[in-house]
Amino acid sequence: MKRFKKILLVSREGTGERTTLARAVELAKRNRARLTLVEVVEEIPRELRMLVTAIPPIDLEKLVVKERKERLEALVAPLVDDGVRAAAAVLVGTPFLEIIREVMRKKHDLVILTAEGRGGVKERLFGSTSLHLLRKCPCPVWVMKPTRSRRYNRILAAVDPHPSDPERTALNVKILDLATSLARLEKSLLHVVHVWRFPGETMHRSGRTRIPKRELEAMLAEARDHTQKNLDELVAGCRLEDLKHRVHLLKGEPRVLIPELVQEERINLIVMGTVCRTGIPGFLIGNTAESVLQLVDTSVLTVKPEAFVTPVTV
Repeated sequence: MKRFKKILLVSREGTGERTTLARAVELAKRNRARLTLVEVVEEIPRELRMLVTAIPPIDLEKLVVKERKERLEALVAPLVDDGVRAAAAVLVGTPFLEIIREVMRKKHDLVILTAEGRGGVKERLFGSTSLHLLRKCPCPVWVMKPTRSRRYNRILAAVDPHPSDPERTALNVKILDLATSLARLEKSLLHVVHVWRFPGETMHRSGRTRIPKRELEAMLAEARDHTQKNLDELVAGCRLEDLKHRVHLLKGEPRVLIPELVQEERINLIVMGTVCRTGIPGFLIGNTAESVLQLVDTSVLTVKPEAFVTPVTV
């Protein structure tokens, strides 16, 4: 797997950092990529600056930056000794904005970070910074669930095949390309899922459109066969003969069925596409993608279409 050249690891001291760092280092080695560890120091709010009297706010900020830089450099030093091209950087400002600006300035092609939450029934795994990056970062974003395991045994690729839409097809190919590469690397079981819906089915079944039941069922069967054909053709183009894999065609709501499948199959990593409320109808976009993310308790790697333009400016 050699597709990333500049990896940006958002360092977050605490649970899961060592595991995330180890995985980022392994990925950097396999890709012969440059790895940068970055931490963002938030500015002291204006209303609090007047309350700081023992030391000027600017000096206090410099002290914090110095301490964080020393911490990161202590993590980087043994990596450099081991032959990894690694560096450290400390930024100041709003975390997601500064991370995206750093991506744009230095042309990073992957962002990795540990999920802010612990996950589980009572706590969401993805916090504010993760969600902002998933929505707005132009390069792939890999949010890793804090865990002791360094291997993903079961990977899920969520796709939406529509041969007539070149942009959507390109995004599907990118999702499967990443998922299959990781599955080979990890020797994982790969699941490919597509969730489809028949427009207006509820209204048709209510009788308001006066379509006879037999005709409706024939329409649904035809639509399913067409969708299955599109999915089969997409998967066939990936050459999965050497991989253990399963293909799922599910009918219903993605925000319901994908989390259910993740739980049933004990998925460790989801690879999916996200678009910030623009562009690709029916794909996992906007509120749908966020609903899925807020209901799963697993690591997520997200990619965007080539045409995506971040709303963040440098």
